[in-house]
Amino acid sequence: MTETKNNNGLKVIAGLLGVVLLATIIYTVSLYQDKKKTTMALTQEKELVVEDLNSLKSEYDKAILESNATNEELVGARDRIAKYIDSVKTMKSDIASLSRYRRQVGVLKEEREQLLRQVDSLTKSNTFIAMQRDSTFVELEKQTVFNDSLVVQNTQLADAVERGSALNLSAFTVDAVRERNNGKLVSTSRAKSTDKFKICFTVADNVIAEAGDRQFLVEVLDPQGNVLGGGMSKSSEDGASVSYSKETDFYYENNDLDVCDFINKPSGDFQKGNYMVNVYDDKLKLLGTSKFTLK
Repeated sequence: MTETKNNNGLKVIAGLLGVVLLATIIYTVSLYQDKKKTTMALTQEKELVVEDLNSLKSEYDKAILESNATNEELVGARDRIAKYIDSVKTMKSDIASLSRYRRQVGVLKEEREQLLRQVDSLTKSNTFIAMQRDSTFVELEKQTVFNDSLVVQNTQLADAVERGSALNLSAFTVDAVRERNNGKLVSTSRAKSTDKFKICFTVADNVIAEAGDRQFLVEVLDPQGNVLGGGMSKSSEDGASVSYSKETDFYYENNDLDVCDFINKPSGDFQKGNYMVNVYDDKLKLLGTSKFTLK
């Protein structure tokens, strides 16, 4: 009978141990399920934080590409987000860390909004400045064209005034003359009888010409083409050059003016043949030409 009681006691103890074991197993399984759920939730939360950070980074990338010039603040903010992404991916998931990063995402979003507003304001300002610059450039182009046109007009006007103010001859004669004992000069066509050439011309009136002392150059070419009394020459600004026989000075007062001058014979007599006389102004412009023959 005692043995039966002992068996019953063992059965009770075994039952109690079975209940405890079953409870322990149930509790362990429950803890495992809770941990698994918590781990999944933390993983999902971690992925959401990374997703938000990647979205922020993409928006910064887009803003940087659309910006005309590199914005250091945008680049710096994007680089900070990239570091946060790396930190979240490699961190050991826990509620405290994820909460901290979730709060940081909120701060970064506010910072993004502020920076994008600044960039938008700068973009509008730069666009306005570019429009003003383009408008100013167009106006400068117009003014340059207008100024060039004025320069051309002024140059043409100056050329016209210069041409209009140039002196011209209205008459030009050359005589071979012989001087009598009483000083009177008579025309001749014989080389041996010629003492000098009398060269006369009339300077035409010109109201826009500058009055004052003037000088013309007289060039006399003998039958061989040599310049009588040569040795003197003058060059113009454009590089032209003239050898001449004599300088003829006179005072011009804007009215018709008769001027005469003489070319004395060289040593010996004048040669027989054809002669040519040219008259130039002080700028070497040919004003008149006359030809004659000595027998």
